[in-house]
Amino acid sequence: MITIGRLADYAGVTIKAIRHYHERGLLAEPDRDSSGYRRYTAQHAIDLVKIRTLADAGMPLARIKDLFDADPAALTAAIAEIDKALEDRIARLRRYRHQLTQLRGGDGLFVSQEVVDYLEELRELGVSERQMHLERDGWILMQTASPEDAAMWIAEKRQFITDPEFRVLYLEYDAAYDWSPNDPRLPALADRTRNWYANHHAPSDTRPIHNPTIARLAAQSQPGASSPAWDRLAQLMK
Repeated sequence: MITIGRLADYAGVTIKAIRHYHERGLLAEPDRDSSGYRRYTAQHAIDLVKIRTLADAGMPLARIKDLFDADPAALTAAIAEIDKALEDRIARLRRYRHQLTQLRGGDGLFVSQEVVDYLEELRELGVSERQMHLERDGWILMQTASPEDAAMWIAEKRQFITDPEFRVLYLEYDAAYDWSPNDPRLPALADRTRNWYANHHAPSDTRPIHNPTIARLAAQSQPGASSPAWDRLAQLMK
């Protein structure tokens, strides 16, 4: 006959764990001596070691009670089931780790590698962080709603950005966000932009858009997607 403290030491668990096993009905309550203290037997120690072993192996406590005295075949089947659940959990954790690695790498979790490369080119060009966010969020929307259109547009954008004149226009357009809508530079920028597009006819202009809603969604749903100067510029370019 041993005390709860000695039983805990022997089985390698805490006294709190033993009391919890009593509450869950996993470990039988022992008799008490004349002083009212619990006195455990060798059978309690054997049962406690079994419980600890199964719990350490990942067996849910709710299952341990049912399988405690199960035949070997039932126990083997339960262990195989739990092992499969652990494999699934490990696979999920690996996916989470992969996503975290991508997050550390920047935008690659949200957009295609082609868009990531394009955004990097814009960053090297000196485009403002505001415009970088607008570009990235717009591509997230486009790639989600219409992958076909997004693939077509990013190919064209990456071709355009190699043109020195387009790069100058892009940077000036970026800077114009903060201009007054009455800024005298706006008409000239509108003329140069319109002329550039007229001389570099975009192939997408002649192709049907798979999802026409996405262009409006990308343009209208983002905070900061326009400014009074940009609105004025759009009017001048019509």
